[in-house]
Formats: sequence, structure tokens, C-alpha cells
Amino acid sequence: MNRLKYIIIVLLLFVSAQFYAQKPHDYDKIKSLKIAFLTERLNLSSKEAQAFWPIYNEYENNRGKLREKEHTQVYPKVKEPEKLSEKEASAVIELFLEFEQKEEDIRKDFIKKAAGVITAKKTLLLLRSEEEFKRQLIRKYHQKRGESNKNRP
Repeated sequence: MNRLKYIIIVLLLFVSAQFYAQKPHDYDKIKSLKIAFLTERLNLSSKEAQAFWPIYNEYENNRGKLREKEHTQVYPKVKEPEKLSEKEASAVIELFLEFEQKEEDIRKDFIKKAAGVITAKKTLLLLRSEEEFKRQLIRKYHQKRGESNKNRP
């Protein structure tokens, strides 16, 4: 049952990764919108902003590199699990779990660093704001897809 749970998690992450796959210019636009959104929500002083944004950019860069590695090493194998032996599938699951742990470690490190340069309340507000931005992005995506589906014959 545990393996089935992990396989389902891997498949769900693969589907969500496909959802987030954007053209490079779309990614840059989303990144700019996110920075503006967080800047407005956090209301950082110039001193806080000067210390915070390099930490945030490093965090985003580290996460991006990790996700790229995950997409090249894990997801191609998830596309066709029937071609894998049970041993190979187990190895992919272990690799996936390693990536998940690394991502969690990157996030923990970031939160500790952020809490060192902005207040604890603003750090919590940052966490909430990131989730709000993600929900807003997904909502807009669904609206856009709904509009494009209406225009189909």
C-alpha cells in the first residue's frame, strides 16, 4: 500500500508539473507579477527589502535548479512506468523522495534566513502571500481555459 501511495504522489506531481510548465516568457511574466504581489503584501522597508530580496532570489534559484533536475531525472520515467522493472520503479521512488527532502531542506533554510532579516510576522505573511499568489494564478489559469473552451466550435 505504501508503494501505491508513493506512485500516486509521483503521478500527481507529474500532472501538476505539466500544469505549471510555461513558456519562458510566461515564466518571466509570472515571476515579475509574484515579486510585485509580495512587495505589496509585505510592505518591506528599504532596509528589509535590501536584505530580503537576495535571500528570496537565492531560494527561488535553488528550488528552480532542483526542480529542473527532478524533471529530467524522475518525470521521464514516470511517463511510462510500465517499461520499468519493479526494482527500477523503486529506485525512481527513492530518487523522488530525495528530491522532496532536498526541497524541504531548501525551504526550511530560506524561512530561517528570511526570519532573520524581516520580522516573524512578515515571514508568516510571506508564507500566506505565496499561497495566495499561487491560488490567484491557478484561478486565472482556469478562467483563461474556460474562456478558450467557450470559443471552441
